[in-house]
Amino acid sequence: MSIHQRTKSLASRHSDLSDTFFQLKVLNGKEMTDARFPAFSDAIRQAGFADGRMRPTRIEIFQVNVGKLCNQTCSHCHVDAGPDRKEENMSRAHFEKCLDILTRYDIPTVDITGGAPEMNPHFRWFVEECRKLGKHVIDRCNLTIIVSNKKYRDLPEWFADNRVEVVSSLPHYSALRTDSQRGDGVFDDSIKALQMLNAVGYGKKDTGLNINLVYNPTGTFLPGNQASLEAEFKRQLKRKHDVDFNSLYAITNMPISRYLDYLLESDNYETYMQTLLDAFNPGAVAGVMCRNTISVSWDGYLYDCDFNQMLDLKVAGKNHLADFDLEALENRDIVLNQHCYGCTAGAGSSCGGQVA
Repeated sequence: MSIHQRTKSLASRHSDLSDTFFQLKVLNGKEMTDARFPAFSDAIRQAGFADGRMRPTRIEIFQVNVGKLCNQTCSHCHVDAGPDRKEENMSRAHFEKCLDILTRYDIPTVDITGGAPEMNPHFRWFVEECRKLGKHVIDRCNLTIIVSNKKYRDLPEWFADNRVEVVSSLPHYSALRTDSQRGDGVFDDSIKALQMLNAVGYGKKDTGLNINLVYNPTGTFLPGNQASLEAEFKRQLKRKHDVDFNSLYAITNMPISRYLDYLLESDNYETYMQTLLDAFNPGAVAGVMCRNTISVSWDGYLYDCDFNQMLDLKVAGKNHLADFDLEALENRDIVLNQHCYGCTAGAGSSCGGQVA
């Protein structure tokens, strides 16, 4: 089925929000709204982090955003990815630099994201090289890429051959709620892709082939209890579509990029930010992903997380692959801003779901 997109990228619309500096001005109450909220650094200071600063634990995840090219244009996308973002794709040279770093340092997990990472021409080569190094590889696959074009139809078998962990967004177990966020036809194509992955062993007992789904709310509210959501997703998908998966990750929508655009357009920005502040959980701060992850952009710059990457908030100090210094990175101050409230609301939120 062809996917009908409900939106276009902020870049193609020439939106003010396509400028990351403009987004930061909004988040800090200096543009489009008079609402100013307490600084996130003040919140974590009160939670016991000295001087309102955060430091990493140990870098265990090397997350690589290989580009913004995607076959979809989802309404919530924090990357502002889409079919029109062809110019922002990681080069072979930057992939090779990533491999050099992964060879030199004991970083066990490589987490590959995009866009649709599989659309990068060097994707398969990079995964295979990472597996030769003994790394655990995660691919953040949007599912529809598998059925969108014949050249991607073999991805399930190829994923299985390379023991790739697949993490895929599925906003809901109903077509209506999924398609409202990701485009008409996305749910049906996602189910087909999940069935193809199941057919080669993904989500099945004792295969070691893990497929994990990502749930994020379709409205201006926080995710529900992750365990309860997982149980209901498993029940509904098995009953209606004979689909199996391993785990479900509940992730809070970050008030940046297209979701920020939606909040402003629907006059929900202040309400949503207040919801995040009211739900601030000091117990979630220690487990946020920026503490054990380094995020690499398509052009080789380093960030504390994928969300900071989309706001162009580079790591403190040396901030490019060419100057990679693991010791310095593990002793840096993590760059904070107001969107960080999203990762510490309720049970907390990371690329691996709730943290508290």
